[in-house]
Amino acid sequence: MEVTRFGMPPAGKSLLGEFGLSMHVESSGNGETRNILIDFGFTSETLENNLAMLRIAPESLDALVLSHGHYDHFGGLAGFLQHNQRRLRADLPLYLGGEEAFCTREWTAGKIEDFGYIDRHALANAKVKVLIAETPSVIAGHGFTTGNIPAVPFEKVLSPSQMHVGIKDGIGCFPDKLATEKQKARVIPDDFQHELATCFNVKGRGLVVITSCSHRGVVNTVRRAMEVSGVKKVHAVAGGFHLAPQKEDYVRQTVAALKEINPDVVIPMHCTGEMFIEILQKEMPEKFIRSYTGSRYVFGV
Repeated sequence: MEVTRFGMPPAGKSLLGEFGLSMHVESSGNGETRNILIDFGFTSETLENNLAMLRIAPESLDALVLSHGHYDHFGGLAGFLQHNQRRLRADLPLYLGGEEAFCTREWTAGKIEDFGYIDRHALANAKVKVLIAETPSVIAGHGFTTGNIPAVPFEKVLSPSQMHVGIKDGIGCFPDKLATEKQKARVIPDDFQHELATCFNVKGRGLVVITSCSHRGVVNTVRRAMEVSGVKKVHAVAGGFHLAPQKEDYVRQTVAALKEINPDVVIPMHCTGEMFIEILQKEMPEKFIRSYTGSRYVFGV
């Protein structure tokens, strides 16, 4: 495995970091290369700045994936599509885990605040092909999504947000496209039923599981990837693990479960929290890789 950190930028330019997450994946197989953008960060300004600095061309993208309907993962999407519409391939597919990704949301961890919505008009204007992937789906011929991730003990969903059911002026989610038990509700604490992860089976190495945020549990997510692929060997787990709000006992349980799965490397990002990183460094030091904005990981070399 190779790890590359983005070097010294040209004068007057820099990579930007902000609350949120966006990841670019380039895969090669059978003489073909595919490029996927997973999540879009908080603002299009940061997303487009970093794509340009890392020399990732919008016209090279074969698919887009949104892991879940939180603004820090889709906030940069509308602006990115608007600014690059003429450069993007026709009918560029955008994979979502369910209609509830479109619900308008409020942040509830502390003061209740507006947490945005996905702009359907921006998707339509950019002629993006929206594909609902509630079940596992092949992406760009190389990767796959987990589809919806069952939540099973010990991992519990913590809900820092709530979603409003309904649609007005094209904004929001259609009730009849939600799970039956949610169709007549008005406001629902998020259970992230629609969240999905993106995965690759690297030849000779095993699964690379990109979790994004792991609201359904990072262990649940990895086990779901193993189940739907039939691949038992996990090479890497990367992304946000949503353990920052959890207590130490819970975090230790997560580390113990990951030790049992025994991935070759663990690359925590975003919402994972320093407690997990500290415990991981002690329990699995040879497997831990710290992530920074602009880091590049090459699997299967």
